[in-house]
Amino acid sequence: MKEEDYILKKIGKDNHFQTPEGYFENFTSEMMSRLPEVDYNQGETEVSTCEKIKPWVYMAAVFVGAAFILRLGGMLTKQDPEYVAEEEELMEREYIDQLVDEAMMDDYTFYQLLSDVE
Repeated sequence: MKEEDYILKKIGKDNHFQTPEGYFENFTSEMMSRLPEVDYNQGETEVSTCEKIKPWVYMAAVFVGAAFILRLGGMLTKQDPEYVAEEEELMEREYIDQLVDEAMMDDYTFYQLLSDVE
């Protein structure tokens, strides 16, 4: 605290940042007078067809690239059909086992249910 008190005594609490009198009243007119005059109609030129088509070509290239990457990703993750069939059968068995456990049916009722469905 002593250091802060010493700094406050030395510098004070006054705001030393001030703007000149009438600065903001004349700010807009002063700024506009300092800007250079520009003729915006002078720089108009015809845009070529190539320049008009460029964004569309770039966008098409992005879509083709994305499709290629997705296709390549699909080819790399392709699985053996036998493996997929085994996994599906295993999942089906697990589902049936869970269904039988939670159904609270005896074997005969469950057999009737399966024979009626197929």
